[in-house]
Amino acid sequence: MVLAQDGAAGQDGSGGSGGIALAEPPEPGATAITPPAPGRGALWGISATWLGTRTLLVLLVTGILKISNLDVTTDVSVIYHGWYEVLQTGTFPMDDVTWQYPPGAALVMLLPGLLPWSYLISFFVLCVVFDTLAIGMLVRSGLRKGRSFAGAWVWVIGVPLLGPTVYCRYDILVTAVAVAGLLIVLRRPVLGGMLLGLGGLVKLWPLLALAGTPRGRRTRLSWTAAAAMLSALAFLLAAGMNGAFEFLTFQANRGIEVESLGALPLHFARLFGDWHGLVSMNYGSVELLGPWVPVISKVSIGATLVGFGWLLYWRLRARRWQPSTTYDAALAALLIFTVTSRVISPQYMVWLVGIAAVCLTVRGSSQRPVAVMVLVATVLTTIEFPMIFGQIVSSQPWGVVVLAARNLLLLAATIVSCRRLWLSTRGAAPQPATEVLPTEPESAYPVRPGIAYEQSLLD
Repeated sequence: MVLAQDGAAGQDGSGGSGGIALAEPPEPGATAITPPAPGRGALWGISATWLGTRTLLVLLVTGILKISNLDVTTDVSVIYHGWYEVLQTGTFPMDDVTWQYPPGAALVMLLPGLLPWSYLISFFVLCVVFDTLAIGMLVRSGLRKGRSFAGAWVWVIGVPLLGPTVYCRYDILVTAVAVAGLLIVLRRPVLGGMLLGLGGLVKLWPLLALAGTPRGRRTRLSWTAAAAMLSALAFLLAAGMNGAFEFLTFQANRGIEVESLGALPLHFARLFGDWHGLVSMNYGSVELLGPWVPVISKVSIGATLVGFGWLLYWRLRARRWQPSTTYDAALAALLIFTVTSRVISPQYMVWLVGIAAVCLTVRGSSQRPVAVMVLVATVLTTIEFPMIFGQIVSSQPWGVVVLAARNLLLLAATIVSCRRLWLSTRGAAPQPATEVLPTEPESAYPVRPGIAYEQSLLD
């Protein structure tokens, strides 16, 4: 392990906590500061796998291949297209309770109308374009010194594991923007913050990616840029269109969605004949309505507050930031948000796949086992929707077992993620030591903590 010493806390301009930065051990042929980049030969494997899996996805979304009799394209061809028609008139769909999104979602709904094909085909094209943007950013990150192509592989493999749903929801577009913003937020905090702010205006959750930015200058710049972008665009959309924030009323009235973690007790009670509520389409999703639902809703909200409270406590107590800490904290925050939500729609998994992919671009990430758990949960998600969704809705044994396995795995991933994040940033500050480059020990120089900290983040 290479240590860097000297200098006062915050001397680097990042306002660090005063801890000493640690760099990963060098690989053969590299200096102590910058390990060599991954082999470029892996690019062929990533490219070929991406092309093959995306061809398969296109065949699935166009109906040439089928894994279920459930048509998952209706959200685009009917619901999104219907919103597009309303938004063209200069107003949000204020009387449509299925509109559950921040005002920036209007930009996504209007975007396919700029392309020359039908709304459905144009939407698929946009999904492929943003999918390509995400893999391009992950590969570019993997080519840098000290980075890895593991993140690119997680994206290449994880996206198709979600089946046709991933290209039939706009979440992949938001995820691509969040991936880009998170990957550059350390090097260019203003631009990264703006991208995450834009993503937050479209679907809120990308703002969670800012939870682990290093204390000091980067946090000030990225958080300010995100807030400025979100506020400016929200103001413009609210000024130019009616009903920009009606979605807040609809969100407040939601129940317990059948695929959420909170729905599991009701599914088991229903399975054994002890719950006699109603399962109905409500606010754009299939929800459980009846006894215990208000209580579970309050517990879910309370769990979200507790989870975010823990994140704040972690941030205040963290002693050091490693190159992967910002990414690892983003995944932990997103898992907390997802697991404690009253809704866990299948497309939410692409969020987790995207942020897990960003984590694994750094070789020292603490979230490697969490990324594997996310990929397994993604497979289970495709089984429960669309393959056996009818059994989920009716609380049949096989459906309840698959749903329980998926949700409990996500809960376990959340606990593991938070624990590993905590441990990775709680190490005692090492004793000052002078860095020695093994290739030229006679000319080694002591490195100030600010320089080492900046270098460790960039590498």
